[in-house]
Amino acid sequence: MTEICGSCVRVRCAQDPAVGVLLQGPSAPQSPPLPSWLPRHTDKGSGGDPPPPWTGAKRTTWSPITSLSSTYRDGLEVRYICSFLGLAAVGVGSWCFHMTLLYEMQLLDELPMIYSTCVFVYCLYECFKEENSINLFSITLLLIFSLSVTVVYLNWKEPVFHQVMYGALVASLVIRSIFIATWVNPWLKPLCYTSLGVFLLGFLLWNIDNIFCETLRTSRHHLPPGVGVVTQFHAWWHILTGLGSYLHILLSLQIRSIYLKHRPKVKFICGVWPILHIEPQKKS
Repeated sequence: MTEICGSCVRVRCAQDPAVGVLLQGPSAPQSPPLPSWLPRHTDKGSGGDPPPPWTGAKRTTWSPITSLSSTYRDGLEVRYICSFLGLAAVGVGSWCFHMTLLYEMQLLDELPMIYSTCVFVYCLYECFKEENSINLFSITLLLIFSLSVTVVYLNWKEPVFHQVMYGALVASLVIRSIFIATWVNPWLKPLCYTSLGVFLLGFLLWNIDNIFCETLRTSRHHLPPGVGVVTQFHAWWHILTGLGSYLHILLSLQIRSIYLKHRPKVKFICGVWPILHIEPQKKS
């Protein structure tokens, strides 16, 4: 039993194939040297080698709604249906709050952020398990966390508490994503770092808007309308974090699909919008 205890990360090699599934020899020279304490795993198709080329019909995932539809239609796991539903729920809740500015609608915006991110955490930390497997312990732990945050936030009404709890969930996703993209599936680094970069850029703009709100509002009176709109950094926060979350789901789904021996690949519509093509498991 081996554990990593740095930076609040604790990975049990005997229970988590994310540690055991490794690059195999010279087939992936672009990966960093493997530490001696990492055990080797020889189960091909579990994440050790890049997915082979694919042919035939493909499944397409390109937005929360169409992704939900294709996920259900193609029989992918319920956890990813919940992921897309959670992302859509945050969007609807945010729209309701900004349209009304009511406290109840604010809760409809902020609490789904916690719930949906808990689903993201479950998906990413359970992506190296058998198909349709259910980890009741993880689900119970995340439910207790979500319920506790909800009860405390409803009684305390302190935004910083919500931000810290949400930040803790996001941090766990960042650590896990970087670990997988570094040691397990290095060819997923572009998607991994793009999703993280887009999300963190939105977070940066949100903080700039909070700190320099009055200055930005004053400057818009002296700028052309088209330029003034671009300085609405709070709007960019919603756009970029929504896109970053969508890219994270694609990353998680691609990691899972590779482990289940499907043929996933991210492509771009008009070179801009990312979509995911998934081919069914190859029959032996």
